[in-house]
Amino acid sequence: MIRVWTDNQPAGDLDRYELRGSTFTYDRAADEAREVSLTMPLRTASWNIPIGVAPIFEMNLPEGALRERLRLAFAKATSSFYELDLLTIVGRSQLGRIRYTGTEEKLNEDVPFQSVDEILANRRGGGLYRYLIERFASYSGISGVQPKFLIRDQNGFSNGGEMKDRLSSTFRGATHIVKFWDAAEFPQLAANEFFCLKAAEKCGLVVPPHRLADDGGALVIERFDLRADGTYRGFEDFCVLNARRTDEKYRGSYETQVMRRFEQFAKSESAIAESLQLFTLIALNCAIRNGDAHLKNFGVIYDSVRSEAHLAPVYDLVTTTVYLPKDEMALKLNGTSQWPTGKDLIRFAEGKSLATKRDVVRIFDRISTALSEATPGVEEYRSEHAEFKDVGRRMLEEWESGRKSLEVK
Repeated sequence: MIRVWTDNQPAGDLDRYELRGSTFTYDRAADEAREVSLTMPLRTASWNIPIGVAPIFEMNLPEGALRERLRLAFAKATSSFYELDLLTIVGRSQLGRIRYTGTEEKLNEDVPFQSVDEILANRRGGGLYRYLIERFASYSGISGVQPKFLIRDQNGFSNGGEMKDRLSSTFRGATHIVKFWDAAEFPQLAANEFFCLKAAEKCGLVVPPHRLADDGGALVIERFDLRADGTYRGFEDFCVLNARRTDEKYRGSYETQVMRRFEQFAKSESAIAESLQLFTLIALNCAIRNGDAHLKNFGVIYDSVRSEAHLAPVYDLVTTTVYLPKDEMALKLNGTSQWPTGKDLIRFAEGKSLATKRDVVRIFDRISTALSEATPGVEEYRSEHAEFKDVGRRMLEEWESGRKSLEVK
């Protein structure tokens, strides 16, 4: 049995259910503030899941290489390795406001210190990835096939953003996300994402402070769910909002599983403006040819379950067609996964009553300008890093193709 905590307070218990499922029950003393998700309101009846765990509990479970590493390290001790077993390992350090412990344990994150500057300078050479996976794998409750680690920078938040003042020395949780990839399979992916995030920034979208390692092998991002007092904001991706498992993240459409769900859950005075931001993000994904803009790569963030929910900052932007030339969209738009034209996106926006054609064309112009402004950075990096030369060239070719596809005559 696992103890589930929200905002550092006990919320309920998560246990096994039948052969491969799970059941969650709120504490009798729990109130609305302890609700674990926008989709799981407080109730006396348990929440039973026949296979795996509820989407909110699965949301941050590692995938891919990191999950396999944890399986090899802990499967013998647990005699199995289902979702509940993985939660017992990474549950004390997660994105968002939920934490997990044993039923008799106190809540304590205690993520080890690590210098972000050391990672950015890659002072450990080719051994950096191995070092981080051995030191931080069990503290990294963060989803994705791409290896990601949650670390606690020994200097706190030194890169600005909302965290201009360093956190209290008593804070024990992670401050940053470090992202890697297999260089042999997807060369310079960190640099690819870095420049895609720069394009999003120039487009006027909210992007967390981020830095690229000197050798382009890692991307370090300040977590956006952390408040200055060391408490956490709630975060839920669109798999959770659609009550879907992680392996269903490529199912659905941008109209229904993204825009409609956002309209359903993001009830605030800024919801209309943020809906346009979300549309802009979808259009930008099309322009940069990001075929991995699936349900887990969009999210909402909030201070409490019953308060306003807002569009989360942008994350996980990559020009995937650099590596997969025939890649298509992760979700359907207007009934197809083919890259849309500007007219297709206008039809999408008008069909959702998001904006007029004139407003959408202005968004396209902003995206085009953002890509133009981000291009010199790509070119400069290409000239200084021979290993990025080919990747950068193909990125810019894909951006140009995407930009032209948005032109409306």
